[in-house]
Amino acid sequence: MSSFKNVIEKIRSLETERKNILLEIEELKKMADSKAKALENEVSMLREEVKSLRVLLSGEEPEFEPASKRKGSAK
Repeated sequence: MSSFKNVIEKIRSLETERKNILLEIEELKKMADSKAKALENEVSMLREEVKSLRVLLSGEEPEFEPASKRKGSAK
């Protein structure tokens, strides 16, 4: 009978550990999503800086880009 109690205790322990791991996975997914968004913003800013530097170095005026075209290129 004691082995049966041990199995039940082990199952309860594993279920608790499973719940904790699932919660940790969800938190890590949120952190990864946040980091990806921050990196997307940084890359976008760097692209804009490259454009500005190219214009500065070439001495040319920047080309007009419609807002709809810019949104599509950021993806």
